[in-house]
Amino acid sequence: MLIRIGLVCMRLVQLLPWRMVAWLGYGLGMAFYRLGRERRRVARTNFRRCFPELDDVARERLVRAHFRAFGRSVLERGILWWGNPARLRKYVQVSGLDNIPANRPVIILAPHFLGLDVAWSRLTLERHFASVYAEQKNETFDAVLLKGRSRFNDPLLISRLDGLRGIVKALKSGVPFYYLPDLDYGPRDAIFVPFFGVPAATITGLSRLARLAGAAVVPCVTRQLPGGRYSVTLLPAWEDFPTGDIEADTRRQNDFIEQQTRTMPEQYYWLHKRFKTRPEGEPRFYD
Repeated sequence: MLIRIGLVCMRLVQLLPWRMVAWLGYGLGMAFYRLGRERRRVARTNFRRCFPELDDVARERLVRAHFRAFGRSVLERGILWWGNPARLRKYVQVSGLDNIPANRPVIILAPHFLGLDVAWSRLTLERHFASVYAEQKNETFDAVLLKGRSRFNDPLLISRLDGLRGIVKALKSGVPFYYLPDLDYGPRDAIFVPFFGVPAATITGLSRLARLAGAAVVPCVTRQLPGGRYSVTLLPAWEDFPTGDIEADTRRQNDFIEQQTRTMPEQYYWLHKRFKTRPEGEPRFYD
């Protein structure tokens, strides 16, 4: 029932000017901050591990800023799922589309910045893309999410259960693949490489997919901007990637994400337990 009510509210709120939706989202984020004790603890742990040079006051300021940005991203999904496409074109500026090679498979490396769904919706307005889709536990939310992410240009959404086979097939057919490989999915297919100086279990899929499909890797960085606006930047394809060293490739991925995160530390997805999986014998961070 709560999910249904939330979806109705999102659909109604998206009728407001985007600037107002953003401000309401900031308020929603602060409600999450006050009520979400567990997620607040996770965010504080992540910031403490990743920004040890900051004092407690500065880190708590970032935690609050993160919750505000997160609340905004939640409420803005109503615009993505039901809003006028002209609003997306107006408020979400895309640059670097010409960095997508036309003559080979392409992986769009999309780190978990809070605007990742905005980027997906905006990019699919321009052309046909593929990505992975994980079925949600709530059937109502699952149906709305799937429909919302499929609005433009009939994107190819591949079930996570299909593994690499479906992704490689899409890549080799010429469909750019929007890839988000930077969460802690557990020890399977993962190695420990540094992220903000902390060993982080990181799947090696980016290197393996690029090698299997002969794909170029084009990084995508999405930023929340004031006034309800966003920027989506597609950077030039990485040179000399992949190499024959999967660990070096995976380090390069994490180094890139860290560099971009440091320019907007409140906008990375810190509510996730990024360091949940620990090397053998190392104590857990979130207990």
